[in-house]
Amino acid sequence: MKQGRVILADNHQNMLAGVRTLLESMFETVFMVADEASLIEAAEKLSPDLIVADLSLPVTKEINIARRLKKAFPGIKLIILSVHDEGTQWRMPVAGASGFVLKRTAAKDLVPAIETVMKGNSISLHQLYRQLKTSAGM
Repeated sequence: MKQGRVILADNHQNMLAGVRTLLESMFETVFMVADEASLIEAAEKLSPDLIVADLSLPVTKEINIARRLKKAFPGIKLIILSVHDEGTQWRMPVAGASGFVLKRTAAKDLVPAIETVMKGNSISLHQLYRQLKTSAGM
């Protein structure tokens, strides 16, 4: 059974298209935005069940999009996508994200991350370590 609404925020069109396909199989409605202002506006109007956002999405008021979203919407379920894996993932729980997925492994790791987060859980440090180890070919 499909979930409700998800917002996908990424300013890379190729990534948006690929992730959208994954999300459409899981959610009734997928809203796509490409900048911070559109993301904040959509989150205010739509009250999504989940936001999947690119960590590199440029922001104006915070250090990164995770902190910006958690400050504006404290109860939001948030998964961060990133091309960066050098220590970034360890800071995401502190920034308020429930999950972290590397873009290069999104095809394999995003659906399990969404399932975990939608059940009210967060991605554990053990799961992050396993994801990084797998993506590094270890």
